[in-house]
Amino acid sequence: MAKKINLEMSSVENREMRLGTIIAWDGKASDLVTESDYDARKEKKRGNVCPGNGGKACRLCELNTPFNQQTMCANAIVECQIGNLTDCILIQHSPIGCAADNAWFNLAFKLGLARRHKPVQNLQIFCTNLLEKDMVFGASDKLRQAIREAKERFNAKAIFISMSCSTAIIGEDIDSIAEEMEPEVGVPVVPLHCEGFRSKHWSTGFDISQHGVARQIVKRNPVKQPDLINIVALWGSDYFTDMLKPLGLRVNYMIDTASYDELAQASEAAATATFCHTLGSYMSTVLEQHFGVPQIDAPQPYGFAATDEWFRAIGKIVHKEEETEAYIKSEHERVMPKILELREKFKGVKGFVMTGSSYSHGLISVLRELGIEVQGSIVFHHDPVYDSGAEHQNTLKYLVDHYGDVPYFTVSKTQAYQLPQVFRRVQTDFVIIRHQGLAPEAAKLGIPALAMGDEHIPVGYDGMIRTGEILLDILARKRFNQVLQRHVSLPYSDWWQSQEDPFILSRNPEILDEVLKEKAGA
Repeated sequence: MAKKINLEMSSVENREMRLGTIIAWDGKASDLVTESDYDARKEKKRGNVCPGNGGKACRLCELNTPFNQQTMCANAIVECQIGNLTDCILIQHSPIGCAADNAWFNLAFKLGLARRHKPVQNLQIFCTNLLEKDMVFGASDKLRQAIREAKERFNAKAIFISMSCSTAIIGEDIDSIAEEMEPEVGVPVVPLHCEGFRSKHWSTGFDISQHGVARQIVKRNPVKQPDLINIVALWGSDYFTDMLKPLGLRVNYMIDTASYDELAQASEAAATATFCHTLGSYMSTVLEQHFGVPQIDAPQPYGFAATDEWFRAIGKIVHKEEETEAYIKSEHERVMPKILELREKFKGVKGFVMTGSSYSHGLISVLRELGIEVQGSIVFHHDPVYDSGAEHQNTLKYLVDHYGDVPYFTVSKTQAYQLPQVFRRVQTDFVIIRHQGLAPEAAKLGIPALAMGDEHIPVGYDGMIRTGEILLDILARKRFNQVLQRHVSLPYSDWWQSQEDPFILSRNPEILDEVLKEKAGA
C-alpha cells in the first residue's frame, strides 16, 4: 500500500518532492526507465527509505536550463479544473492578470460540455482583482465579499478559493477565511494553495484541485453504486460510456465539466480509472485510501494489449470476468480489419509525439499499433513514480517493454526554442501536440501538426481507428507546411539554429555568458 495521503492538511506536497518530478532530460526512453528506478521509488511511496539517497526525497538528475521561454503554473490548472465545474464558483484571489487565461478556458469548457452532451454555459470564476493598496494593506475583506456574492448571485453549491503568487507573498490566510465564511454561506468553502511558484511544474495543480474536492466535497458516508466507474479526465468526448456500456457500467467523469453532485458521488463508485495516470493517479489513490474505492491496477487503455488489461481489471472488480473476455474477443474481431487497412496506408510513415508524460506513452503505443515509426518524443515532465506506486502505472516501462525503445526521448516543458534541434535529429512526417500553442511552431518547421484538443480520441479499440483516420487527413496537407516553411523566418539567431543539441546551454552554461559578452563587445 502506498504512503497515505493526508487529507487533514489543506495543502498538497509538490510533485517534485512527492514523486521526484523532473522537467528537463534527454536520452533514450529505456535509459530514463532505468534511471527512474520505479521499483525503488515504490518503496518510498510505501513509507520506506529510498535506497542510496540518505532518506531524502528520491531525485532523478535533470538538466538545469538557464531560462524558460514559456510555461504554465498550478494556478492556471486550478482555473481549468475547478473553474470548469458547472454549479460551483472559483474565486481567484489575485490581481486581474491571473485571470487572463479565462477566455481560453471558457472556450475549452464550452467544448467539453458539448462533447459530454451537457447544457453549454460560461465558466464561473470570480477574481478579487487585487490592486496595489491591497498588496500593502491586505485583501481579506475583498475575499469575504466575493464569497458572499458568489453565493448570493449564483447560488453556488461550493465555493473554491485559489491562492495566487501575490496573495502568497503578502500572506493572505485563505484557510481561516474559508473556515470563517463557510457557516455564513452554508456551502463548502474550499481553500486551494496553488500559487504559481509553489511547484516547478504545473501538473501539481491537478493534485491541488483533486485534494480540495476529496477533502470537502466527496461524500463521507457513501451508498455504493456497484455499476458506477469514476473516470478522471479532462474535456474529452464521452467515449468511455460506449466502452463500458456493454459491461453494464456507467461513467462518472471528474473533475472538469462535472457538477457538485457528480463529484460528491465519487466515493460511491465501484472503481476509479483514468485516461492518463499523470492526471488521475492522485485522485484515484485518495479515493482508494480514504473511501475504499479501488483504482484500476492496469496500464492506460491505449493499444490492444493495454486496453485488454484495462478491461480485465475492471471486469475483475465488478465480477464480470466472463462478459469481459467475450467483449474483448468481439472487439478485436470488429476493429482488426480496419487496423490492418490503416497499417498498409501508414507503411514508411514516421511520427512524433509532444504531450504530457504518460499520455505521450499511450499515444506512442497507438502509433506503433498503426505501424507508424516513432523516433522521438517530447514530454512536458516526467514522474519517476505515481502516487499509488502500482507496477502497472509505470507507463514508460510498459511502452518500452511492449513497443520498443524511443531513441530520442526528451523531457522539456513547452520550450519552443528547442524544437529546431529536436526535429533536426529525427525523421518525422507529422507531430501530435497536446498544447495547441506549440502546433504553429512545428508548422513553421514544415511539419504537419495534429493539435490533440480532444484528449479521448486515442483511447480504447476504436481510439486506434479514430487516431489513424485523423492522421491521414493531417498527412494530406504536408505540402502546405513545406511551402509555409519557405516563407517563415524563425526568431532565433543563426548560431542557435546551427546547434545540434537542444540542451547545449544546460550542459555548457558558460556558452551563454560567452555569447552575451560577444554581443556586448559588438
